[in-house]
Amino acid sequence: MDGNVVNITGTKKHFVILDGLRGIAALAIVIFHFMEWIFPDVSKNFIGHGFLAVDFFFCLSGFVIAYAYDDRIQKAGFTEFFKARLIRLHPLVILGSVLGLLAFFLDPYTSEAAAYGVGKLTLLFLGSMLLIPAPVMEERGFNLFGFNAPSWSLFWEYIANIFYALILCKINRPILIILLILSAGTLSVVAYRTGNLLGGWAGDNFWDGGARVFYSFLAGILVFRYNLVVRNKLGFAFLAMLLMLAFIMPSTKWNWLAELLVALIYFPLLVALGAGSAISKRLTKPCQFSGNISYPLYMTHYWAIWIFGHYYTSVKPSMGRVTLVVIGGAVFLILLAYLTMRFFDVPVRRYLSQKRLQS
Repeated sequence: MDGNVVNITGTKKHFVILDGLRGIAALAIVIFHFMEWIFPDVSKNFIGHGFLAVDFFFCLSGFVIAYAYDDRIQKAGFTEFFKARLIRLHPLVILGSVLGLLAFFLDPYTSEAAAYGVGKLTLLFLGSMLLIPAPVMEERGFNLFGFNAPSWSLFWEYIANIFYALILCKINRPILIILLILSAGTLSVVAYRTGNLLGGWAGDNFWDGGARVFYSFLAGILVFRYNLVVRNKLGFAFLAMLLMLAFIMPSTKWNWLAELLVALIYFPLLVALGAGSAISKRLTKPCQFSGNISYPLYMTHYWAIWIFGHYYTSVKPSMGRVTLVVIGGAVFLILLAYLTMRFFDVPVRRYLSQKRLQS
């Protein structure tokens, strides 16, 4: 989920357009999660493929991890690599769990919390903070992490990072190609079997998440190691439009094939184009802002989605009111993400990084 290129021994440049695209993908996820409640039928949802943003995240992550660490991880070692990743990713895993627990108790439109004892809630909360899957909350669709559903992708991100540090950083390019072909085959089977690439978030589709991260993460690494970055002048606005097309493409009986092709080919191409595109001065700061809030937005929004869903199903508001609520909710969550970044994520990571360097 993290596209910031920060390595063990220093800082490399950011790919500013990729930062901006990461923010667009995070916002698409938020809107998709709102719209899921309004239009459960994906064919009626204008952003019915918004969940593919996670596959874009995985591909982007593979690219920037390889860029940042390929030439340094052997010297620094697995422990230092994983410390750096924990500092970058885990503070928001914890905060997202805390927000989810609070909303679980304070949600005015449901009384789900009454069915749980202190012991079970404690175990679920600890599992959420430690990324230990627990798909036992039936009223929440047996999400792997009932208090913060998006954490499922962080679980797989960690698996991919461990696999990278132990194996992928050492393999040569032909072996990478072989693994990519195998993972493409696995992802194709998943897409055909389920009819889409939506899985990975719940107990009954747990392994689908592994197929999604396995291919996309490897594809991102391949873009870097084979130097497939495409120099171009398309710019952020055009590339952002291309990215959004993947999320709003029409739904057909061939959804499984369309989504598969997006993950297999389209997203790696967008990463290659985004890494090689020029950015105008006036768009540099907006792209940086978009990238900076993308991870906080992704990890701190879902508590509000649960409340919205319970509001929508119990109050049954008019479409006009729902539209205002969704727009207002998205704006509020962007503001919350900014405040989270500025007053929690950045200070906590800075503090932990200083402690790590001192030790």
